[in-house]
Amino acid sequence: MADQHDGTRCVHAGLPDPVPGEPFLPGPVFAAPYHLDPWQGPAATPNGYGRPDNPTRRLLEAAIGDLEGGDCRVFASGQAAITGLLLAVLRPGDTVLLPADGYFPVRAFATDTLERLGVRVAFVPTVGPYPSLAGVRLVLVETPANPGLDVVDVPALAARARAAGALLAVDNTTATPLGQRPLDLGADLVVASGTKALTGHSDLLLGYLASRSAELLDTVTAWRTTTGAIPSPFDAWLAHRSLATLDLRLARQTANAEALARLLTDRPDVTGVRWPGLPDDPAYPVASVQLRRVPGVLSFDLGDADRVARFLDAARLVAAATSFGGLHTSADRRAQWGDDTTPGFVRLSCGVEDTVDLVADVTAALDAAGPGGAASAG
Repeated sequence: MADQHDGTRCVHAGLPDPVPGEPFLPGPVFAAPYHLDPWQGPAATPNGYGRPDNPTRRLLEAAIGDLEGGDCRVFASGQAAITGLLLAVLRPGDTVLLPADGYFPVRAFATDTLERLGVRVAFVPTVGPYPSLAGVRLVLVETPANPGLDVVDVPALAARARAAGALLAVDNTTATPLGQRPLDLGADLVVASGTKALTGHSDLLLGYLASRSAELLDTVTAWRTTTGAIPSPFDAWLAHRSLATLDLRLARQTANAEALARLLTDRPDVTGVRWPGLPDDPAYPVASVQLRRVPGVLSFDLGDADRVARFLDAARLVAAATSFGGLHTSADRRAQWGDDTTPGFVRLSCGVEDTVDLVADVTAALDAAGPGGAASAG
């Protein structure tokens, strides 16, 4: 499917060959045990027991793997995927570089768990500067970073990691595989939360890892089998169903993000607007080359927590909610979750509402929110 366009690939990814009388996407298989061959046992069939084996999950893995350009393993959540990667790959005495401005629970896991297990942890801003990678086992980057939306030059960092003998993993949650394919850019692994824009309906939790290395895939597969960090068959089926509209959803979300970014930039009562698609955004020089499309997430600062609350109260189309990438536009004040941001910093995720309606609603909500303290985004 490499010669087909994004929308076509999303609609057909992971579907079995057509059989008359059968559905396009088979329904979820809920089995825990399966019938075994009395003589050959599990060697006779790919399905032996529900924790390591499930045909619904394998179809979803084939679909995501096709979009990412590698083999895929899905997990119960994005956090399960990323902690599984860290615990499966790292050993006591190893060094891992993590984003200082990325997803806060990953940093908390590193300091609360990895360091206690004897792993040396270093935090580096997404845009660097990066130290020498000599002796580093794994470099993890999140690009565009959540929530600050900085972008790292993946091919350049991949070349440095490869020269030093380090692995490079890229968190592709914000961009999705339609926004960038890190494995094509030189990364060894992709990790992501499928909870967000990938599935996009705010109705399931999902994570995944993808790689072109059989050795790495075997390692994380063994970890998942042992720990049982699998999604349910129904969640896997829901996720696969949702992939078909990914191209359509992202197109509207990106258009909405561009319109809101331009609106917010022009308002004197809003500061620190970040969206990598704006030509004057610090991330634009790299993003304009590396990203195939800019995600529908932007950030800005309303000065203080009270003004953020007034804005969300006044908005009719912007829901106060955490997570991002869904059909409905949502926003949250990241400082309340532990992110190192100013009190008025807002991450806004554009949904698929009509652009003109969303712009009008955000304009009215900002006007109703009144003035706030001046602060720049952290």
